[in-house]
Amino acid sequence: MINPLLDFSDLPRFDTVRPEHVKPAIESLLAAGRELIERLTADSTPATWKDFAGALSDGLEPFNRAWGIVGHLHSVNDVPAWREAYNDMLPEVSRFYAELGQNLKLFEKYKALRDSAEYAGLSVEQKKVVDNEVRDFRLSGAELPEDQKPRFQAIMEELSQLSARFAENLLDATNAFAEMVSHEALLAGLPDYAREAAREAAQKTGVDGWKFTLHAPSYGPVMQYADNRELRARMYRAYATRAAEFDDGSSKPEWDNTPIIRRMLELREEDARMLGFANFAEVSLAPKMADTPAQVLAFLRELAAKAKPFATRDIAELRAFAADELGIADFQPWDAAYASEKLLQKRYAFSEQEVKQYFTEPKVIGGLFQVIERLFNVKVKPDSAPVWHEDVRFYRLETPAGDLVGQFYLDLYARETKRGGAWMDEARSRRRTTTGLQKPIAYLNCNFSRPVGGKPATFTHDDVTTLFHETGHGLHHLLTRGEELGVSGIHGVEWDAVELPSQFMENYCWDWQVVAGMTAHVDTGATLPRELFDKMLAARNFQSGMMAVRQIEFSLFDMLIHSAFDPQSGSTVLDVLNEVRREVAVLIPPDWHRFPNSFSHIFGGGYGAGYFSYKWAEVLSADAYAAFEEAGDPFDATVGRRFLDEILSVGGSRPAIESFKAFRGREPSVDALLRHSGMIAA
Repeated sequence: MINPLLDFSDLPRFDTVRPEHVKPAIESLLAAGRELIERLTADSTPATWKDFAGALSDGLEPFNRAWGIVGHLHSVNDVPAWREAYNDMLPEVSRFYAELGQNLKLFEKYKALRDSAEYAGLSVEQKKVVDNEVRDFRLSGAELPEDQKPRFQAIMEELSQLSARFAENLLDATNAFAEMVSHEALLAGLPDYAREAAREAAQKTGVDGWKFTLHAPSYGPVMQYADNRELRARMYRAYATRAAEFDDGSSKPEWDNTPIIRRMLELREEDARMLGFANFAEVSLAPKMADTPAQVLAFLRELAAKAKPFATRDIAELRAFAADELGIADFQPWDAAYASEKLLQKRYAFSEQEVKQYFTEPKVIGGLFQVIERLFNVKVKPDSAPVWHEDVRFYRLETPAGDLVGQFYLDLYARETKRGGAWMDEARSRRRTTTGLQKPIAYLNCNFSRPVGGKPATFTHDDVTTLFHETGHGLHHLLTRGEELGVSGIHGVEWDAVELPSQFMENYCWDWQVVAGMTAHVDTGATLPRELFDKMLAARNFQSGMMAVRQIEFSLFDMLIHSAFDPQSGSTVLDVLNEVRREVAVLIPPDWHRFPNSFSHIFGGGYGAGYFSYKWAEVLSADAYAAFEEAGDPFDATVGRRFLDEILSVGGSRPAIESFKAFRGREPSVDALLRHSGMIAA
């Protein structure tokens, strides 16, 4: 029987694929990949698109798809068997990618194609693929002397392993902690849904009472609503010290990410020096919109200068309110979310918990699909496919004529075996094959509260915004018209521009006609009252200054440790973080806070020296949405068509700044972001 990981005839075989399939499938695909490369780099193979570049892309696609399935299951079903299967093959896969990036014969073929007469006749997409490959080969060490290549390859392998271990340590530390509450009086202030979920969690572990964990759907409501300050403080400390050196409920020495962080920074710096860059930040920026670390630091500090006066006002108001209204004279970080919620309720006379009752899952999903359909002239329909968990649903996008555009999986709820956060990933990309057009498939993953008490799941407005955000990434992948794998969808899009469509979609969570259509009270079925929505709108920029400087803090820290920090020196990343906080932060955590140890974006994901991309793309997305505001209609057909034609459909086939200017008719401006955030003038 065929190994299900080797069946590329249609959708992934999540119903039959098992951990034991990983090793034989990946080993056979790696062998086939090496054989293909040997053949394509032979002197007898001409350096043409058809015989070389296109053949290489087509030939390696099955391997990338199969390993993508393994990586996906490692993220959404991180049970011991899948973790072992993934980690067993990770060094081999890392070695293959490193070999690929350093293969001088491949590099020479791409350069020969770029310098050939054929290059001028290639399509725009094909030219961009070739140009990107030449650039990426240089970044992968292809031009290194032969005696240095083994060391560079070893660095790449070790970084992949460290990144995986960082994420696993964080997940293990998150899962290890449980706060058991036996007296209901200690739950004062907590909404019913949070109590019910905690009660069900306790029952599942066979104990009476209520069980709270460090997973977002459990941790967030405690910090936001629990009147018991000691409970908040304990949860805060556990969350803040995950995967750190402390030997307590939320960590063990073997889960400490501190040595992993230092080692990753050492390796990234060594990688940069070998490639001839001054630091890893320069390596990271080479394929991005931003040009230099200095440019990024200047951008962040300019935003900080505009945001900090608002942040300073926000924290002063919060401290005064906590002291005067809540009797909290010694305000601490574990009081921030709680006091903010109380201040929000007092100032705007509503709470997130009240709003949450209206965002029921069926209505939210239906509302999201309506936005997609109206904006981009497609239909979203339920579809069927093998899935990795019973919670997962599957959908298809069609043209008005019924032709398939693409498909996507939707995995909404938090699970102990699923990594935290929300993300979009690709199951398959759009491309032209010998048999026709291969249609794209996406994974959309969130970590929301599941239904409890026999009622539909309810989402916070933040959850809804997160869902729209990830859908934006999904649409970038699904609505591409690209036919070459290297620039189809999000492929080849600069990292600091890839958040544009996702952040753009968030704006629709603040449009009344959209919100009215995707709300129905969990008990009464009533639509969210307009009066309540107006309060939400008034509160939209509540503490926007504090939120902005927090993101700037993370971004500056990331850029500085990758551009101006010597991991061999006596100082630590915490020293850098403390310097950044003195510069931009208004709420300083305790000395024992270990934020870097859980900063998975830059140590367990792809955002090293790239976290600034969120703020960078916010400027682009706010300015893009302003085009609809100027047209007077968030669903203006002409502007929507232009956004599809100039941003989404072109994928990575041209520089993102060109796509933006083609859509907007000018360079991006920071004004719309400042206006949307209520920070026009200090």
